[in-house]
Amino acid sequence: MNTYFGWLPIFSTPPTGPGMLPAGVILAIMTLPIITAISRDALISVPSSLRQAAIGLGATRWEAILKVIIPAAFSGIVSAVMLALGRAMGETMAVTMLIGNANTISPSLFAPANTISSLLANQFAEASGLQIAALMYAALILFILTLIVNILAELIVVRMKRL
Repeated sequence: MNTYFGWLPIFSTPPTGPGMLPAGVILAIMTLPIITAISRDALISVPSSLRQAAIGLGATRWEAILKVIIPAAFSGIVSAVMLALGRAMGETMAVTMLIGNANTISPSLFAPANTISSLLANQFAEASGLQIAALMYAALILFILTLIVNILAELIVVRMKRL
C-alpha cells in the first residue's frame, strides 16, 4: 500500500509491525460476533404474523425483509451495534498489544498510536501524584464518550420508533 499510495497521508507510513489498522481489524473481528448474534435474535423475535401478513399482501420475500422485518427489529439491531461499539471502546488488552503505544498523532493508518483505554492500562500501575489525576481525567473522558454513544443510540431508537 505504501508503495502505491504513499502520497496519501493515511498510507504514508510503511506497514511494519503495530499500528492503528491492525488494531482496527482485530476490533472488527471481535465485535462482529456480538453484532450478528444479537441482530439474529432481534430478527428471529419478529412475530411470524408480520412476515405472513406482508407476503399475504403480495410482497416478495425481499420486500417483506426490507420493509417489514428489518424495521420491526431495528431497535434490536441498533442495540447490538451500540453494545459492540461499547465493547470496542472499552477493549484494552487486544488494542494495547496491537496499536503500538506511541503517544504521537499521525494521519497514517499504519503508524503506531495510543487509545485512552490502553493509556490507562499501561500507565496506571506506575502512576503517582499528578499523573494519577491526569489518568483519572482520561478515564472520565472515556466515560463521557461512552455515555454520548449510548445517548445517541437511544435517540436513534426513539426516532425510528416514531417513523
